[in-house]
Amino acid sequence: MDDFASKSFWLGADSYTPGPSLAGDLDVDVAIVGAGFTGMSTAFHLHQADPGLRIAVLESDVVGYGASGRNAGFSMTKIGMMHSFTATRFGKAKAKEAHLYADRAVTLLKDLVEDLGLDCDYEHSGFLWVATSEKYSQRLLKEIALVHRLGITGINLIDHDELTARVDSPLYVGPAWWEPNTGILNPAKLSRAWHGVLDRVQVPVYENTPVTEVVPGYGRTRVVTPRGTVTARKVVLATNAWSHEFAQLTRKQVPVWTYIVLTEPLTDAQRESIGWAGREGVEDFRDLVHYYRLTADNRLLMGGRDVALGDGRSMGFDDSPATWRRLREDVQSIFPGLRGVQFSHMWGGPVSATLDMFPAIGFAGSRDIVYSIGCVGH
Repeated sequence: MDDFASKSFWLGADSYTPGPSLAGDLDVDVAIVGAGFTGMSTAFHLHQADPGLRIAVLESDVVGYGASGRNAGFSMTKIGMMHSFTATRFGKAKAKEAHLYADRAVTLLKDLVEDLGLDCDYEHSGFLWVATSEKYSQRLLKEIALVHRLGITGINLIDHDELTARVDSPLYVGPAWWEPNTGILNPAKLSRAWHGVLDRVQVPVYENTPVTEVVPGYGRTRVVTPRGTVTARKVVLATNAWSHEFAQLTRKQVPVWTYIVLTEPLTDAQRESIGWAGREGVEDFRDLVHYYRLTADNRLLMGGRDVALGDGRSMGFDDSPATWRRLREDVQSIFPGLRGVQFSHMWGGPVSATLDMFPAIGFAGSRDIVYSIGCVGH
């Protein structure tokens, strides 16, 4: 657990003292394995629905140690890859339904940040989806045409002049996708803010408490940890990229690593060279996307370019010097005014990928064990 601060800029930016680990046995109504966004949000909403429930959250390292503390910090409506993939896989009606669900989720998080006072550097700055070649521009136009045929509102096409007035890059081609309902935030601070909320409502989160086994029973599932066993009526596996380590989920997902680089805070002259006064979150339309945004202290974060697939035996793929080098080159290619900019941090981390690249929720061998997997970065 001592190395959690090295796993991302976010996790190491502020001092954090982990909470206690589980020591002894517990009997609860709901045991939640994993203290990322999914696990802690589940605990909060279960408590809201029934404050009498006995809930315990078990985390192998610290809150937000996985993808919840290493991602780029976009709160956005994309599910899976894009709307056309969703429509092909599930049909047009489901594609619209999925978008509306995600749109409500973005608004819900914005409201929760305000209502609960979640300190996470939240900015509701919107989302730009841009093209860097004529081929990708044509793909973008087809995608937004489909969105409008589905009757989805709140997404518009802006012309090239408006795009470059927002974010200026010589690589941008054609118009861009503009979606106001998107937020950017510090994901590790959000994870820790959720921990604070659970503390206030007296839902315990046990850090440094790895779960080694989940043993189903007749209405009483045993969740085994090194220093105690939790017996629960219901269990939630909110373990994302680590889910294959549980026998019930071995074949349902694989961990896939994505990588990020981060600059030093940009100078006024560097900021002026790219504009970006609106501080929008940006993705490009390449097959392996680049995603980028500004942090609260005006660093430029860029991720993507390439991914690594785990071998099923190890979770040790957080480092990719070759990908980091190409990402640093990409920053200076997309924004020539940043030539010579210094980079302060580079990191990687796993996300959960299902076969069809869509999230999945279900029962893991028993209706007493619920799982949520497939947070593939969107």
